[in-house]
Amino acid sequence: MAEDILNKIVENKRREIALAKRNLPERALREKCSKPRRKRPFLKNLEKPGPSGINIIAEIKRASPSKGVICANLDPAALAKDYELGGAAALSVLTDQPHFKGSFEDLKIARETTTLPVLRKDFLISAYQIFESAVMQADALLLIVRILEQEQLKDYLSLCDELQMDALVEIHSEYDLEKATRAGARLIGINNRNLRSFETDIDIAVRMKSLLGPDQVAVAASGIQTREDIEKIKGSGIWNFLIGESLVKSQNPKDFLKFLQG
Repeated sequence: MAEDILNKIVENKRREIALAKRNLPERALREKCSKPRRKRPFLKNLEKPGPSGINIIAEIKRASPSKGVICANLDPAALAKDYELGGAAALSVLTDQPHFKGSFEDLKIARETTTLPVLRKDFLISAYQIFESAVMQADALLLIVRILEQEQLKDYLSLCDELQMDALVEIHSEYDLEKATRAGARLIGINNRNLRSFETDIDIAVRMKSLLGPDQVAVAASGIQTREDIEKIKGSGIWNFLIGESLVKSQNPKDFLKFLQG
């Protein structure tokens, strides 16, 4: 069932991209990327622990395939401001609409209402989407190893460098990490959720951290809900955490973010 969801998402992306290219050809999109923009430091903010000893990438997330609607009346501007006041190191914004109810507009609003760097979180399978990310002013984007071929991943990392965007390269297994390392990935997102089964286990981050190279920066993601979860993962040497659902569902995101930082 879960595998069907992942396949469905990727197939839907292919249709979305084909439609987008008809509306705006890739050559025209590339031209839009030539306009100067002010990049915010995403990777740089994560290279060292923050004042609390950790960094949190706080996520704006309306829904998910496994949980359904998480926050029906989410206000991206208000949430982004709360995250900044709560001490987030960066923002992550879901832009997939069919399965996560996100949008390009959510990212645009979040970036306009804060000074934080913003990650575009989506299922990127085409260079077209990378140009698209630059046009929407994303400072970084997510590349999921599991849905990309080796050469694709390498090419997309090079394109991100060319467009001055950072890339968070998501892995879940040793095989994923090998692909990411061969492609030259530096910022490694360790997803505790298996995208095939949708099962979550925070021990994945603890185990995978020991396999990373000395120049690679780790980000733990998925299933992180409590201060205890953070302390457990932090013990492995990880100081970056991407947290979405528990923040979005909290009564006071700003205070809960501060609590998570200890």
